Amino acid sequence: MQQIKLIIFDWDGTLADSAAMIVGAMQRAIAALRLPARSDEAIRELIGLSLDDGLRRLYPDADVGHIRGLLDHYRAHWLAEGAGEAPLFAGGLDALRALHGDALRLAVATGKSRRGLDRSLAHHVEVRDLLINSRTADETAAKPDPRMLMELLADEGLRAEEALMIGDTEYDMAMAGAIGMPALGVTCGVHAPRRLLDAGAQALLEGVADLPGWLRMARRGAA
Repeated sequence: MQQIKLIIFDWDGTLADSAAMIVGAMQRAIAALRLPARSDEAIRELIGLSLDDGLRRLYPDADVGHIRGLLDHYRAHWLAEGAGEAPLFAGGLDALRALHGDALRLAVATGKSRRGLDRSLAHHVEVRDLLINSRTADETAAKPDPRMLMELLADEGLRAEEALMIGDTEYDMAMAGAIGMPALGVTCGVHAPRRLLDAGAQALLEGVADLPGWLRMARRGAA
């Protein structure tokens, strides 16, 4: 951990407590569009993937392009009606400030769209102002492909071992592991601790709020 210069965070389930909001919005869309019913658990399972990848898994025999078009139309009405923005997990913003104060660079790699992430960051301005970079699923390859991490590293001129991925799903752990980047799992999100460990998490935290303390301990142990 002594050489870490960049910390990359997932958004939904890691920084933002958004799982219930995402599931609820998707269930309302499924009902409004009269799509075949899916369980809350089936939808939660796909948080972190791009929307297209999630739809392929939810409706493997359907025309994803058609469903995506319906959902985009529904989403436009939903947003126009003033849909809320998910809150940050408790202590997360203070943790980001502490990490930034320790001269660590902070970035986001998310399955959200660019429009979706920009909307979230416009609401959470304090987080936006601490970030030096971000990548979304619609502007590069979606998780678990590691391309978004590779692009962030290239932008910052860093090697994989100089960055640390923080996420709540096995998709986050898998994309980091694919390029030799260390990763920590947070258990406040959607995937169970065992799945995160099996996917390559080096350690588990309850949430981002615990990250500054964990890093201090890890660096003392390595000194």
